[in-house]
Amino acid sequence: MTIEIRVPQLPESVADATLVAWHKQPGDAVKRDENLADLETDKVVLEVPAPANGVLKELKIQGGTTVTSGQVLAIFEEGAAGAVSATAAKSAPAEAAKAAAPAAATASSGAARSGANGGGATATAADTSKLSPAVRRLIEENKLDPSGIPASGRDGRLTKADVVEYMDKRASGAAPAAAPAAAPAAKPAAPAAKPPGPRVGRTEQRVTMTRLRQRIAQRLVEAQSTQALLTSFNEVDLTAVNELRAKYKDRFEKAHGVKLGFMSFFVKAAIEALKKFPVINASVDGNDIVYHEYYDIGVAVSTDRGLMVPVIRDADLKSFGDIEKEIGVYAQKARDGSIAIEDLTGGTFTITNGGVFGSLMSTPIVNAPQSAILGMHKIQERPMVVNGEIRIRPMMYLAVTYDHRIIDGREAVQFLVAIKEGLEDPGRMLLQI
Repeated sequence: MTIEIRVPQLPESVADATLVAWHKQPGDAVKRDENLADLETDKVVLEVPAPANGVLKELKIQGGTTVTSGQVLAIFEEGAAGAVSATAAKSAPAEAAKAAAPAAATASSGAARSGANGGGATATAADTSKLSPAVRRLIEENKLDPSGIPASGRDGRLTKADVVEYMDKRASGAAPAAAPAAAPAAKPAAPAAKPPGPRVGRTEQRVTMTRLRQRIAQRLVEAQSTQALLTSFNEVDLTAVNELRAKYKDRFEKAHGVKLGFMSFFVKAAIEALKKFPVINASVDGNDIVYHEYYDIGVAVSTDRGLMVPVIRDADLKSFGDIEKEIGVYAQKARDGSIAIEDLTGGTFTITNGGVFGSLMSTPIVNAPQSAILGMHKIQERPMVVNGEIRIRPMMYLAVTYDHRIIDGREAVQFLVAIKEGLEDPGRMLLQI
């Protein structure tokens, strides 16, 4: 039976999507629910699953095309087992030759790892299935073999930075090859310096921004141009938090099945501070201030595709264990590209942690239409005066960027002080004082 593969129903706030790449080509055998293509929206990547076992017969839309809900993407033939075998048999020699070419080229350049020739095709196929849309696009546009690129991502995943670095090294590697040929013609005794010739390897790469990156850029510019943003700073001594984590980390992990991190402390401290200063948890709607009487906390997560902010709903009603679990699940889904648009919408306040990248201090930008954002930074041991004595303490700079249209400096500073006090004496959070 012939089936039309259509664009799935897009979320209400998303008008269209971009067909990033096809994972299957006409004649390929497909299993039920296997991903046929990736559709990238402003916020998430959607998968197009196969409706049944069968064969992909015809592609109606090519990669890079903008599509809308219900549009026909491809024609699918359900249960065509015989055609699958014939197609596979015909394509086998071509696929083998295609797989051998990158391995041979890599070996001749001297950059191949030992033993790569024997399993190049298998490694390439395995790596390609794990690639994010941005990485896959770079690989396809530059005709690269992902199995020959060192991967630095989690679980051996290839990141966009890995591909860019690989291309830069490959481009610069061509320059030394030409140098020995020119060397014999030079006269070492001649003192006169010659004007430098044209630089070899001055290459450029032009890559279209992903829809997510375009959306991030748009939202950041809108926030800067529509809100009166100001940032206040403070610092927090995390000695008490460290001691609490060290004392209970094993029992906590055994009880909740997740490690006790820092983020749950900051979420809880932020919520207690938001309760004291409700305007920080509010937003502007025209000439009105909307005070939210619930606490949906966004936690910024960095991915290969850009920054995403999944939201922990009703975080004030959740325990430390629930918060840590939810953060872990969202972070994994965001990096895998399986996060849903519903996970990213809403939110009344956001926390972002630049400390994981080594940032000592920064001014985060508000995630509009929210009115404030808390920035965490690197924990660094510094000498501090404690009760008249100099002690070495694990210190972190905190930053709160806020919309000065509705939040006064006094409220922003006191809000940050409330977070500091909650973290330096965690018992206050438990007692809500």
